Amino acid sequence: MNILFRYMLREYVKIFGMCFSGLMTIYLVIDFFEKVRRFLRYDAHALDVLAYFVLKMPAISYQIAPLAVLMATLLTIGLLSRSHEITAMRSCGISLYWITSPFIFLGTVLAMVLFLFSSTVIPLALAKAEQIKTTQIEKRSAPVSLKAAQPWVSLGGQALMNIDTIDPGGAVLRNIRLYRLSPTFQLEEIAEAKRAVYSPQGWALQEGITRAFREDGTVSVTSFQTRPLALPHIPDDFTTWAELDPETMTLREIRAYVDRLQLGGTLLPRLLTDYYGRIAFPCVTLIMVIVGIALSLRRTGVRGSGMAMGIGQAMAVGFFYWSTHSVAIALGRGGALSPLLAGWMANVVFLTFGLYLLLKVRY
Repeated sequence: MNILFRYMLREYVKIFGMCFSGLMTIYLVIDFFEKVRRFLRYDAHALDVLAYFVLKMPAISYQIAPLAVLMATLLTIGLLSRSHEITAMRSCGISLYWITSPFIFLGTVLAMVLFLFSSTVIPLALAKAEQIKTTQIEKRSAPVSLKAAQPWVSLGGQALMNIDTIDPGGAVLRNIRLYRLSPTFQLEEIAEAKRAVYSPQGWALQEGITRAFREDGTVSVTSFQTRPLALPHIPDDFTTWAELDPETMTLREIRAYVDRLQLGGTLLPRLLTDYYGRIAFPCVTLIMVIVGIALSLRRTGVRGSGMAMGIGQAMAVGFFYWSTHSVAIALGRGGALSPLLAGWMANVVFLTFGLYLLLKVRY
């Protein structure tokens, strides 16, 4: 049994390697010719362009691996069926559950690898690739300050802060306005400061004035050089707000960022949807194995698809999966679906489809 398992796994890995290499080559060629004209316009160095595409390869691998798994599953079972190897194994009393175990094993291993890529490797690689593209290929300098993508920050139920610009690094916020309200939501105080600076002791407003509105209608104005600011966020949060690109954030960074936003009473469906989607997507390799096995064996339990049919089925299933996943993620980002449901919807739908087809297989 161990020899047979290793044999089938070896054949499956070889075909998966060919499918994966082919899809990777097609993707890189299309991406290269799409961007090469722009890179040549900036007179980019060849090594910088090469480094940019190398750093993008983990993200490309993440996207094409499920399709390569499905294609390899259909082709491997098809070739084994054509050579009557599955018939021979069935004649020896080997069950289809055991025959398909090498496929399940590789799908599980790839799911774990993709999760590692999604949680850490891909965000770091994409951030570095974007840096190379901006500073070395396009030769743009880092901005002195960034416009705040989310200028309003809630400081509890009775205070709001408005931010104009953010310095790179997020440790200095400029042109601050702080509004404090009474329990009846009457304006009590407005504080304006040139900047808010982060230090190990926390945030502090610098060079500002305070206007306090009294009940008798008078206004008192006082100036200050420095004043503590009770702000639960850290500098990384504000650089994230400036960029707000979940693709360059690790899963741990997204989770910590979302938790801090929830403490401040803010909820971003977009970030939560992307978070759950990135957790769910690696599992699609195992789901595609199940779908591929079911499609190959759904009629007689020994029949497999030819090469052309296998590639066609893989492309069709891959297209419908990406369509379902993209629509669900869009609905989750817009708040029409809960982030958890949006992230896992495509997986649930296609796992149900695969299990249904498996029930139709004649064992």
